[in-house]
Amino acid sequence: MMIIYHLVLIYIGILFLLLILYRIVEPAYMLIFNKPLYIHFYLFPKKLTKIQKQIIEKEFLFFKRLTPKNKIYFEHRVASFIKKYPFIGKEEILITDEMKIIIAATYISLTFGMRHYLIDLFTKIIVYPSAYFSTSKQQFHKGEFNPKMKAVVFSWEDFILGHQTTNDNINLGLHEFSHILHFHGLKSNDPSAIIFYDQYNKVITYYNDANLNKKLSEQGYFREYAYENRFEFIAVILEHFFETPQLFKINYPELYQDVSSMINYDENNFE
Repeated sequence: MMIIYHLVLIYIGILFLLLILYRIVEPAYMLIFNKPLYIHFYLFPKKLTKIQKQIIEKEFLFFKRLTPKNKIYFEHRVASFIKKYPFIGKEEILITDEMKIIIAATYISLTFGMRHYLIDLFTKIIVYPSAYFSTSKQQFHKGEFNPKMKAVVFSWEDFILGHQTTNDNINLGLHEFSHILHFHGLKSNDPSAIIFYDQYNKVITYYNDANLNKKLSEQGYFREYAYENRFEFIAVILEHFFETPQLFKINYPELYQDVSSMINYDENNFE
């Protein structure tokens, strides 16, 4: 009985320390360093099958460049994503392992610096073979995030084209998942969302400030669709951030750093 009693006391003590870390230490840490106290902690990291892992290694330079430790984290997150969100094929499209892995790994690349990445703003992935008619917007779409349906919808033809063409700054997966992060940053109070929103307020000045907006538009690096509204601006710059990072960093070093901080992108994760 005494052993059980001491174990219970130890357990309560650990919970108390974790509560202190969460409520007191982490907010102070975030204020000083502008990032969460920790990102990755998995007692039993999930594994992908050999074939699934080969798909990631083949398709994602992001994954190939990660350190061995971070590859384990990335694999766990992709497996967790696939387990949490069902993939629904429309118009008789067959959902394959490759489709699941590429869609999931795109999202994980974007959110790798965030502790809370499996968010509840969406509950399913809907995939059409090509452009589809959106009943919510009464027009044909290549992809969308539908908050009411809690769904992310993709035309696979356009998703895979954006994934395979890596130098045109057009990536449907990154674009639509960026909309979700934007909504999450506005609505949630988890540490990663708070940091996203704080840095978002810096990034969005490039859209709100008439002079900065005009300068960006005239220089032509970001495509015109970026200036449609705030949501498209954030989505487009995140496409550029992942597809042509060196060019982005050279031309707009301050904006690049703000975007990097917004998603807690850490270059130390890579070899």
